[in-house]
Amino acid sequence: MINNREIIETINMVKKEHFDVRTITMGISLFSCIRESAAKTADAVYDLVTKRAEKIVETGETLSKKYGVPIVNKRVSVTPVSFLTAAFPDDSVLVARALDRAAKEVGIDFLGGYSALVHKGMTDSERRFILSIPEALATTDKVCSSVNVGSTRSGINLDAVGLMGKIIKKAADLTRERDGFGCAKLVVFCNAVEDNPFMAGAFHGVGEADTVINVGVSGPGVVHHAIKEMPDANITELAEVIKKTAFKITRVGQLIAREAAQMLSATLGIVDLSLAPTPVVGDSVAHVLEEIGLERVGGHGTTAALALLNDAVKKGGTMASSRVGGLSGAFIPVSEDIGMINAAEDGTLTLSKLEAMTAVCSVGIDMVAVPGKTSASSLSALIADEMAIGMVNNKTTAVRVIPVPGKDVGDFVEFGGLL
Repeated sequence: MINNREIIETINMVKKEHFDVRTITMGISLFSCIRESAAKTADAVYDLVTKRAEKIVETGETLSKKYGVPIVNKRVSVTPVSFLTAAFPDDSVLVARALDRAAKEVGIDFLGGYSALVHKGMTDSERRFILSIPEALATTDKVCSSVNVGSTRSGINLDAVGLMGKIIKKAADLTRERDGFGCAKLVVFCNAVEDNPFMAGAFHGVGEADTVINVGVSGPGVVHHAIKEMPDANITELAEVIKKTAFKITRVGQLIAREAAQMLSATLGIVDLSLAPTPVVGDSVAHVLEEIGLERVGGHGTTAALALLNDAVKKGGTMASSRVGGLSGAFIPVSEDIGMINAAEDGTLTLSKLEAMTAVCSVGIDMVAVPGKTSASSLSALIADEMAIGMVNNKTTAVRVIPVPGKDVGDFVEFGGLL
């Protein structure tokens, strides 16, 4: 039973501490949509997505009103499209455009799954599919893409890593009028998970049921507030309060996920408890780390503080739900975290330090803008380093980097909103 004290705590978390359910994501299997041509496959994909996800936005709004908890995004992830277009990879963009139309029709924020899994090897059809990614991202508004190029078991596909540097450069060039925004919708993974509800890396894994509801819960502001209330706590006490806070947050996510799955006649998937920041003051992972005791994120002690935070969040979430999954932990997307932005501006947070932090956080080098003149080979080298961290440490790592056309060191760019 939920008592009055817990109800008041939840109200305060929402009103004062920026707590929200970041996303309800419906995963949809598209294997039944494969036809003899790209055009017919695209039509079948559109029909299935609009049918299955018809009420996801309405459901999210209903649950938000019922429980008084903001549900920020309603999204869809689909089977990696490279599986659907293996017989006609040069026409894969037709499916991307059909997915974009479907996303707009049902009113969701983003749709993930224009993806390929090439961690051990790359067929000719997969290579040709990957070559279509820049055009797909440039000609759609809501479609997101990801490519898994490594795993702990198989190692790193360096041919795919080399290709992805060129793909990122091409995506930036084709969306140069939007400061290379196409790259913000593209993630390169090692050890990608099949039940990630967060964009831009979400896809519906081949081992999943036909239709699954995964929920992503976020609350760096809640954790920040809890730590701030204990100024004299030692490290062990801080870890305990983070665990207890994560427990409370995850319970809300579990409740929303269960009801959403019932209302949408879908399989209940996972709750992803990830401290995903926003640019709003008071909703920053960097500020949580500084409240733990850092003078500034990026300085000595940052990696250790992040490891403590990530470990406590995972343990607290696991106690609250048997279905914790996805990426669960702390995200460090530089351009989506006001504390990270400030640390980067004053030079405390560098790309090298960020790479070290990715060894212990949930994902990797995320939403980092770099000069537009950065070469494809340099991007591939950055990806290779990050994939090596994931492979050796048996964890998910990722790179979402944006070479901004026409911009150099010291310039500013604004992408607006969260992805």
